Amino acid sequence: CFLSLQKREISNFDYLMYLNTLAGRSYNDYMQYPVFPWVLADYHSETLNLTNPHTFRDLSKPMGAQTVERKHKFIQRFNEVEKNLSAQCHYCTHYSSAIIVASYLVRMEPFTQTFCSLQGGSFDVADRMFHSVKSTWESASRDNMSDGMPSLLPTANWFLPLRSNTQQFSRCMQDGTVLGDVQLPPWADGDPHKFILLHRQALESDYVSAHLHRWIDLIFGHKQYGSAAVEAVNTYHPYFYGDKMDLNNIKDPLIKSTILGFISNFGQIPKQV
Repeated sequence: CFLSLQKREISNFDYLMYLNTLAGRSYNDYMQYPVFPWVLADYHSETLNLTNPHTFRDLSKPMGAQTVERKHKFIQRFNEVEKNLSAQCHYCTHYSSAIIVASYLVRMEPFTQTFCSLQGGSFDVADRMFHSVKSTWESASRDNMSDGMPSLLPTANWFLPLRSNTQQFSRCMQDGTVLGDVQLPPWADGDPHKFILLHRQALESDYVSAHLHRWIDLIFGHKQYGSAAVEAVNTYHPYFYGDKMDLNNIKDPLIKSTILGFISNFGQIPKQV
């Protein structure tokens, strides 16, 4: 499959779906939904230039290390953690979970009802709901130290026009912004189909094709776990590494239940391939 990718016999999209399948990710499980990379960093230009390297995010670094300042903050967190009080890691939240998937796709069933169910039967506070691609990128890559750093808008958003708000939420954020259709970047011209088309073109671009293996190393490969992950500023809470934990050897039912509940609520690292 990798040789086919090098020869351009399959697309980057198809190759990533193949890796997700090998790693146990599936559309049938919101807790292990397929993960794709944020590939773009330009959400402000009127025209998207796919020949400019600055249009793209740094695929060799996790979302928590896209800026030098933020990277140093996560390294400081890793170094200063009290080991007897908390697990040593860079990130205490995960980039993909049932609530993250449902929150991105909340404007389309069955994700609307799933989101409400996970929120106790109602929608979340308007200011915390997904409403803008640009602000979500800025939060995940730069501003928010507690952000779940989503891998990307869920995989379905690469080929379905999910931006139109079919539910017509009659809700407002604190600044008065109406929580309606998702705000798209200027280069999409307000057209969800164009947003998907340009995002797919970006994924298949020469720049992403030349650097995609670096992101794969972080998510599915040797920088996912262990010393290489520490060096790459890419470690998560130990409970997220479900396949690294031998639950059969944990005798305390309360501890085992806590671990399973943690994974169920907050996500799970893909299996290493």
